[in-house]
Amino acid sequence: MLTKRKSRSVAAILAFAGTLTISGLHKFYLGQPLWGVLYVLLSWTPIPKVASAIEGVWYLAQDEEAFDQNFNQGKSVVRSVHSGAIQVGAVADALRELDALRQDGLISEYEFEQKRRQLLDQIS
Repeated sequence: MLTKRKSRSVAAILAFAGTLTISGLHKFYLGQPLWGVLYVLLSWTPIPKVASAIEGVWYLAQDEEAFDQNFNQGKSVVRSVHSGAIQVGAVADALRELDALRQDGLISEYEFEQKRRQLLDQIS
């Protein structure tokens, strides 16, 4: 199953909607179907409605990084894009240094090509 990045605001909206309508939709959205079923089964009591309200506030009180850590396997969009740019820059610097070593005659053409391939494999 494909897992998309979960939005903190959508989770909060679904949690608050659960206080008025069917509780547990936010649990299904966040990939917790057993909790979602439990909320639906207990929907005739006020317990899931109160829990949904508390969870809605909790989602909004968290910052994006904490929410990503809890519900997106710790994957943040900003962090992954930023770390990817850093990684590409580091590989580019390493390739420049490797080429300088080759031009100075300190490594052979074969060694250069092997290291170049290893560095480029790190990007993908």
